Amino acid sequence: MKLPKYVQGWVDREGRSHHYFRRPGYPRVRLPGLPWSPAFMAAYEVAMASGLVPIGAKRNKQGSVAAIVAAYLDSTLHFSSRAKTTQAQWRAMLERFREQYGEHPIGSMPQKFVTAILAKKKPHAARNWLNALRALCRFAVEQGLMTQDPTQGIKMPRPKTDGIHTWSEAEIERFEAHHAIGGKARLAFALLLYTAQRRSDVIRMGRQHIRDGVLTVRQQKTGAELAIPVHTDLRAVLDATPGDHLTFLTTRSGRPFIPTGFSQEFRVWCDAAGLPPHCSAHGLRKAACRRLAEAGCSANEIAAISGHATLREVERYTKAADQRRMARNAMARENAARTTTVKVSDV
Repeated sequence: MKLPKYVQGWVDREGRSHHYFRRPGYPRVRLPGLPWSPAFMAAYEVAMASGLVPIGAKRNKQGSVAAIVAAYLDSTLHFSSRAKTTQAQWRAMLERFREQYGEHPIGSMPQKFVTAILAKKKPHAARNWLNALRALCRFAVEQGLMTQDPTQGIKMPRPKTDGIHTWSEAEIERFEAHHAIGGKARLAFALLLYTAQRRSDVIRMGRQHIRDGVLTVRQQKTGAELAIPVHTDLRAVLDATPGDHLTFLTTRSGRPFIPTGFSQEFRVWCDAAGLPPHCSAHGLRKAACRRLAEAGCSANEIAAISGHATLREVERYTKAADQRRMARNAMARENAARTTTVKVSDV
């Protein structure tokens, strides 16, 4: 007799039959009665509907830090739905957290324990750790393993820094002077500067993404889909650069770049142009936003190109540019008003 899927059976020495539900990754369940009987099929349906066993659950003590980290990292709804870059960063952090404190019960973790961990980190790292631990603790609360979130109310001050350096016009001109149009370095530079996208998006762009003068981008980090008109300067670089691959940018072996590999190559190009270490690929994204602000674009217009999820981030990128533009416009109006006053008084 054919058994239902994932069911294994055998007969013992006394002639009694035994049947078990054995599906990879799922709990092992003994099924009562004879195959296809009502009692058997009822238990079978329950077993089929049961959830996957989280990775490492069998070797982790229930309710421990190790067990909840394993369950969280295996959660499609809470973890796998996040951006790939966030997943990689948080996984590394939470694995370290599990290695150090895996045997401790998650339910008794006090807030002072979290603040002590964060106090040992540098400002940027502390903020990232807080985000990862907060997501873990909220998951534990939902699972009934914590009565309250110990990260609730913890706030990390923003580091007193402008973050990644924004390229100046002098630095942009220096790169362009060293790397001529037609080469890979200038192509990468133009894609970054004239699309205002992250490296992870630029390395996936290809000619198939351009139609009727519009470049379509689905951002890897946010999932946002953008339609960006191709800048005339970018069009000139694309037309002058040969290529027959699916992506504009490829390695020496003709394969698409990975983000870290692209950053390393871009660093080589910057060094060749004599640019300082603070000039990075992401700094060109900021320079693109600065240029748009200086051209009089609103924060909403800039975000339509850059794909920033919040206007606060756009405003942070363009704060200096906005100040210069508004000061210049204000002074121009003041000068115009003074000129008019003088002419009237002279008549």
